[in-house]
Amino acid sequence: MADQYAHSGDDKRPTEIPAIRWEEPPEGPVLVLLDQTRLPVEEVELVCTDAPALVEAIRSLAVRGAPLLGIAGAYGVALAATRGFDVEEAAVALAGARPTAVNLAVGVRRARSAHEAALADGGDVRQAAAAALAAARQLHREDAEASGRMAEHGLALLEELLPGGGHRILTHCNTGSLVSGGEGTAFAVALAAHRTGRLRRLWVDETRPLLQGARLTAYEAARSGMAYTLLTDNAAGSLFAAGEVDAVLIGADRITADGSVANKVGSYPLAVLARYHHVPFIVVAPVTTVDLDTADGASVEVEQRPGHEVTEVTAPQVPVVGAEAGGGIAVAPLGTQAYNPAFDVTPAELVTAIVTEEGVVSPVTAEALAEVCARSRRAAAG
Repeated sequence: MADQYAHSGDDKRPTEIPAIRWEEPPEGPVLVLLDQTRLPVEEVELVCTDAPALVEAIRSLAVRGAPLLGIAGAYGVALAATRGFDVEEAAVALAGARPTAVNLAVGVRRARSAHEAALADGGDVRQAAAAALAAARQLHREDAEASGRMAEHGLALLEELLPGGGHRILTHCNTGSLVSGGEGTAFAVALAAHRTGRLRRLWVDETRPLLQGARLTAYEAARSGMAYTLLTDNAAGSLFAAGEVDAVLIGADRITADGSVANKVGSYPLAVLARYHHVPFIVVAPVTTVDLDTADGASVEVEQRPGHEVTEVTAPQVPVVGAEAGGGIAVAPLGTQAYNPAFDVTPAELVTAIVTEEGVVSPVTAEALAEVCARSRRAAAG
C-alpha cells in the first residue's frame, strides 16, 4: 500500500526533503519517497509499505534516477523481508520494474544476497531481514560517498580540459540529489563548479519524457542558487553553433562493457553536436552503473514510454477534483501513434570521459572500464 501526504509551506518544514528514507513507525517499517512526479509544484512524500507500492512508484517515475533506483530496490527487498512478505517474489518484481537502469537490479541483488546469506548461516527470518536492511543502508552510504568523489574528480577534469573557470555547462535530464544518496552525478560536478566560483552558466535541457530537466534540474539549480537557463532540447544545436557551450555533463542509466552509454533520450544527439563542435562530452556515473555483462549498446533493452506523453500536454500530477488521473490536453489528432523511447545509446567513441568515484576513464575503452570495475571491487574487499 502507498499513502500520500503533502507538506504545505506553513509548517516550516525544511526544504531539503531527502529523496528516499527508511522509517520505522509503530505500525511497521516503511519506505518514504519524495514524489518526483509532483515537483516542482509541491513537495509531497509517498509512503510505501510493501514492494508492489514501490514497484508502482518506480514505474510512474515517482522515484527515478539510476543510483537512487538501486537504493530503492535494496530497501524494497528489506521492506518485504521485515514485513514478512515473499522476498523472492518482491525481488523479481522490483528488478523488472524498469529494464534499462542497471542499478535497480544491482541494488535488489545486494539486499537479496544478504538475506539469503543470513538464512544460509542459520539465521532466522528476523536476522535475515536485518541483514537485507543493513545491505540497503550500506549501499545508501556508499552512493552518498561516491557522489562526493565523483564531484571532485569531475571538477578536476573540467579544470584540466577548461582551465580558468567560467564554465558554461549543458546538462540533460536530472542528475542531482533527486537521483542519489548524495548530491548526484553530473549535477554534483556542476554544483561543485558553482560553489568554487567556476560555473558561469548551467544550460538545462527540458528533457523528454516528462520534462525532467525543466521540472527537476531547474528545481535543484534554483534551490542551489546556480545561474541557469532552461532550453528546449532541440535548441541545443543553436547554443553550440553560437559557441555558448564549454562542456556537456550527463549521467547514465547503464554503461555497457564497450563503453556505450544508455541515458535519457536526447543524450546521443548532444554527443554528436559536441563532437562536431569540439566540446567535451562527459558522462558522470558510479561504478554500479557499469554493466560488464552487457557487451554493447545494441544489447541494451530501451524502455518505451506511453504515447500519450507525446500526444498530450500534462502538468505535474497535482490532483484536481473531477480530472481523470494522467489526463492531458491533446496536441495531436486522436489516434496518432507516437515513438517515445525513454533512453538512447551513445557509442563510446563520442564520449570524452566517464567520471566515476574510482577516477576518470579517458579514453573510454573496454579495458579501462574493466580495470575501474576491478579497482572498485578490490577497494570494497579491502
